[in-house]
Amino acid sequence: MDDVAPRWLSAGDLVAGYADGSLSPVAVAQEHLAAIADDDPAINSYCLVDEESATAAARESEQRYAAGVPLGPLDGVPVSVKDLLLTRGWPTLRGSELIAPTDDEWAVDAPAVARLREAGAVLLGKVTTPEFGWKGVTDSLRCGVTRNPWNTDRTAGGSSGGSAAAVAAGLSTLSIGTDGGGSVRIPAGFCGIVGLKPTFGRVPLYPASPFGTLAHVGPMTRTVDDCAALLDVVSGFDSRDWWAMPTPTESARDGLGDRRDLTGVRIAYSPDLGFGSNSARVQSNTDAVVETLRAMGATVTPVDLGWEDPAWAYHVLWFSGAQAVVGAFGPGASAKIDPGLSAALQRHGGFTAADYLDATAVRMDLGRQMGRLHEDHDVLLTPTLPSVAFEAGVDVPVGSESADWTSWTPYSYPFNLTGQPAVTVPSGFDADGVGGRLPTGVQFVGARHQDHTVLRVAAAFEAAIGGFANLNTIARSERTA
Repeated sequence: MDDVAPRWLSAGDLVAGYADGSLSPVAVAQEHLAAIADDDPAINSYCLVDEESATAAARESEQRYAAGVPLGPLDGVPVSVKDLLLTRGWPTLRGSELIAPTDDEWAVDAPAVARLREAGAVLLGKVTTPEFGWKGVTDSLRCGVTRNPWNTDRTAGGSSGGSAAAVAAGLSTLSIGTDGGGSVRIPAGFCGIVGLKPTFGRVPLYPASPFGTLAHVGPMTRTVDDCAALLDVVSGFDSRDWWAMPTPTESARDGLGDRRDLTGVRIAYSPDLGFGSNSARVQSNTDAVVETLRAMGATVTPVDLGWEDPAWAYHVLWFSGAQAVVGAFGPGASAKIDPGLSAALQRHGGFTAADYLDATAVRMDLGRQMGRLHEDHDVLLTPTLPSVAFEAGVDVPVGSESADWTSWTPYSYPFNLTGQPAVTVPSGFDADGVGGRLPTGVQFVGARHQDHTVLRVAAAFEAAIGGFANLNTIARSERTA
């Protein structure tokens, strides 16, 4: 750790340093705050930074370590929170000009935020989201464009783009995001970090999302170990969420297992789910993941799911929720929102109750098919995204035949329909010749309630190729060559 700045250390390494006195929670918090001041203007990942609150929390953490009574594996660790989650004392504006930042309405923490406080995490601030988290990139009329730390001409993805960019840029050790159609995994894939959409209900949510049972809360980190540790902290029952699962009796972190051996693990491999299309480098990097896993003892079997794109069903559920969100602000609200959202609501408006029931039937059938697949396979492997990050400031890649963000995210939203756990980890780089090296990602999808299985496979693959740390080392060496 001596030659690595603390802002790049894992939560596990930070906590070890705090425990032995080689690191200070206050100094680490101050380093992060200084880095935000210096580096974030070019990235725009934060929409609120509270230096006073963060420093006070770090001092309290330092006192606990000095007394030998830390609160747990995240005590003193810098964390950011997506601005869709209620955070006591800070406005939650959801990237929208429709919400006023009044001072007297922000008295409650969302369940995940409350758990972070209880664990002694140092909350640095709120990170950006597109308006109401509606799309797969992160820009808004309120906050502007959030950019990819690997190349600021490119998008960070979304809707948890602020979380991904902050973690990838060393401006936050951990972040907590939301995922209603890929909003954790898309930006994690574009920014080369780890992002988990847990089984629906594992991490409680309050208030309930207008997008209903599509919406998950999940960890965004630079290592799988940190992802599991953060999942352990934010998981568990909360009476405010009627879908909340019982508090787990087993630790996700303890379930990562032997990271050198995947003997007996059965993996199904679908490069396209039957309807996607990948860039050459995404495909070759994903094929290389398959060979790495086979070398570690896993059985990897190509499968043809025979799926048709379930985007119609997803759109019915998603944009019905979006319509309800905007409609709640009354007449004239649609003229004040992101023009892309307004146009999308016009394209995807007028759904009937029968449409909603038909869409629900599609998701139930997808769930049945995945349940059958998992009788024979522990994990499904896909690319996270079919391409690397495209230009910042647009909703879809230039030249796209579709205006819908779902058109370029075929491997994420199907698993919001099914509610399964899905994690993305870096799989390599794509040297595209225009934007330089940009990360690619691989996704592991598990049966419902088998979060530990996808994390175990992800941890083993990360150990084999080095994960984010290796990507960063390669990039740094090339910049200094």
